[in-house]
Amino acid sequence: FSPDPKIMFGAVVVGVGAAGTVRIRDMLAPLPGSPAEKLSLRGFVSRNRRTLDKHQDVSQMSMEEAVQRADIQVAFICTENLSHEDTIRAFLRAGKHVCVEYPMALSHGAALELWDLAADKGLILHEEHIELLSEDFKALKRELEGKTLQEGTLHFTGGPLKPTFGFPAFSGVARLTWLVELFGRLSVTAATLEEDPEKNYSKMTATLKTSSDRSLTWIEERGPGFPRAKNIHFRLDGCTLTQIPAAPRGAVGLFMQDMVLFSAKLLGQVSPGDMQKEKLRVLHCLELADRIRELCQS
Repeated sequence: FSPDPKIMFGAVVVGVGAAGTVRIRDMLAPLPGSPAEKLSLRGFVSRNRRTLDKHQDVSQMSMEEAVQRADIQVAFICTENLSHEDTIRAFLRAGKHVCVEYPMALSHGAALELWDLAADKGLILHEEHIELLSEDFKALKRELEGKTLQEGTLHFTGGPLKPTFGFPAFSGVARLTWLVELFGRLSVTAATLEEDPEKNYSKMTATLKTSSDRSLTWIEERGPGFPRAKNIHFRLDGCTLTQIPAAPRGAVGLFMQDMVLFSAKLLGQVSPGDMQKEKLRVLHCLELADRIRELCQS
């Protein structure tokens, strides 16, 4: 790794919740010798316009200033899902590269538009998927290598989410991404949504099919006191997998790994083929999420 030492990308973090705070921390102490060292943090934007003190010695600025400043070339968007689309559009129109938490938008059509806008402007649009960088996912992928799925279930449980996180197929797109990454392109055959607003409870069930006509069930179940957990039951040729393999924590944090990947894209170190493959996966997952929502609401 030895790009032009003079190349630096001024960056702003939009949203200083849990993810935004980690982004700021990682940018202030990037992985030594990695492309992430090319990011220079210029400031942060508070998503709800409240005035904050300096955050880890980084100054606050308005959204308008972040979009207009010539010394900012990159935006990290760490806000609630509902605002992703408009925020991405504002930065892309201003000629700035964007790294955004999943999902980049709450519809497949909007995501397509944003990617077209990035392409027209010659900019990098990167959707963060740290769930694919986790050691437990990598261990699960290794466990499934060379085995053929007969049928399977991925059942996620967690606490309630605010409406600003979007429909469960979008707020839970990390689980859908796991299934696509493990089993290839999928289609949706059925989907239902049970809701009890008084109890703040919801359960979305989607029936999916692989390209070889194997059935997969994806469940997102949320309610007060529900543990955050992924439960799997994959029946394979010759064995059944009911637990995600235990894996030690990686030496490099997930958000840092993602920042290194995004920075490598900025420096032209990721092949066009790999970038296209990633884009197609992201769009495929959002298209599936759209179809699930459509079936649940019909």
